[in-house]
Amino acid sequence: MSAADRAPRAADAQGPLDHLLDRNVAWAQRRTRDDPGYFLRMAGLQRPRYLWIGCSDSRVTANDVLDLDPGEVFVHRNIANIAHGSDMNLLAVLEFAVETLAVEHVIVCGHYGCGGVARALCSERSALVDHWLQPLVMFHHKHRAAFDALPEERARLARLCEINVEMQVRRVAMTPIVEKAWRRGAALHLHGWIYGMDDGLLRDLGPTLSSLAARDALESIDERVLRPREACAGVRRHAIAAFAGAGLGAAGDGTGSAGSGSIGK
Repeated sequence: MSAADRAPRAADAQGPLDHLLDRNVAWAQRRTRDDPGYFLRMAGLQRPRYLWIGCSDSRVTANDVLDLDPGEVFVHRNIANIAHGSDMNLLAVLEFAVETLAVEHVIVCGHYGCGGVARALCSERSALVDHWLQPLVMFHHKHRAAFDALPEERARLARLCEINVEMQVRRVAMTPIVEKAWRRGAALHLHGWIYGMDDGLLRDLGPTLSSLAARDALESIDERVLRPREACAGVRRHAIAAFAGAGLGAAGDGTGSAGSGSIGK
């Protein structure tokens, strides 16, 4: 028997990922049937208004949680949504988003129950990911007494997830890329959000940063760990606005400033 006879025919061969290719075909056909011009629009120039810097967790995908179509949000993801000043991948994405795409909003989004942040809370150290998480590990070590004062492990993890987002927003704001954009007067707004796995809601950790002055006026991240700010979901923000509009007021709600630069779909 020749080698040609022994080799499986292409039509008979089944790869381990053929089911994904089949799903792709079904998706493309369904999209074309529902919207004949969909792929022609997608092939055009992308003009997203948003850059999403998020966690690599497979359950938190930007387009899904924002309910946006492909092409509407530019995305960078890594373990625990960390913004390292030496991460050429992140910096290249940020520069392209700000300088070429001219995005208006940069959203740093973490999520509760983050496995990367949980790793920073534990004592085990050996893997490459621990080098990646080292700034967060050192921050937790520095403020361990404040975290240990929280009543349970889940609360400690949730608090560090929130603080991590605030820390990374500050790091993005300190990049020369963002500084340059603000100095030239670009309308660029930085947001810190966190996603709840158990309810699907995004929460604003505030405040929004839209200038060098706003960044420089921020209290330090070391001060923030001692004065937590309540994360505000959109549902609650709408309720507060409704009460305020009815003349009932919302003073002392503890949500913090949402800042300028609102995000609209």
